[in-house]
Amino acid sequence: MILLLGGTSETAALAVALAHAGQDVLVSTATDIRLDTGNHPRIRRRIGMLDTEGMIKTAGESRVRLIVDALHPYAESARSTARQVAARLGIPYLSWLRPSSLTPEDGVIFGQDHETAAGLACSFGHTVFLTTGSRRLVPYVHAAERAKVDLVVRVLPYSESLKACLDIGIPPNRIVTGRGPFSVEDNLGVLQRFQIGVLVTKDSGHAGGLPAKLEAARVHGCPVVVVQRPSVPMEGAYSDPEELLKAAVTLLQPETASTSRGNEGP
Repeated sequence: MILLLGGTSETAALAVALAHAGQDVLVSTATDIRLDTGNHPRIRRRIGMLDTEGMIKTAGESRVRLIVDALHPYAESARSTARQVAARLGIPYLSWLRPSSLTPEDGVIFGQDHETAAGLACSFGHTVFLTTGSRRLVPYVHAAERAKVDLVVRVLPYSESLKACLDIGIPPNRIVTGRGPFSVEDNLGVLQRFQIGVLVTKDSGHAGGLPAKLEAARVHGCPVVVVQRPSVPMEGAYSDPEELLKAAVTLLQPETASTSRGNEGP
């Protein structure tokens, strides 16, 4: 069994590819995001956050022999947990790294972390549109208060996301909800509606809708601040799905072959 930790739009395709290669796959996602896996009989699904002990328990119950991490590029904590669990269980770990879609011509401003990005965005003195989710709101709220600028946030349409915004003091009329990726028109509509002066985003790649945000910002005429991706160990990391598939199948072949030999007659 492969434990596939999902969190990107590529998760379903990876699960199907692994299943077609003859592998049983348990897809684990923190939320109930829609995944079209074609009802493949080799694919199972579980939903809910997993801490270290929870992941160990899940892996043990499902006899997991390989962990494949297809988490979001910014899911540092979950990625670290997956690596630790694989090490503790003595099983291989592979990760999918979504390719960046940024080029030097995009002319974005990089912030090495959320604190830096917040300061940079608010330094322009204009309304900031935050599209990095609801988990790291504090630096932006504090920076906006210091700079006396308005902050507009876009978060997933979940009650916990809305609560996080409201609890920290973001007024309801400054909260936009929706599930991406969003089109150029979607993004431009928000930029124009709130007279946005700066857009803040993550380097979420093409699949995460980054090109559409950049184009909307270009049309609207506002700068873009990008939170840099966390650095990740490159060992066992792949940005080519075919290479990841080959590596996964290769890692599991020795045990399969050994089991087959053990079932042969004298």
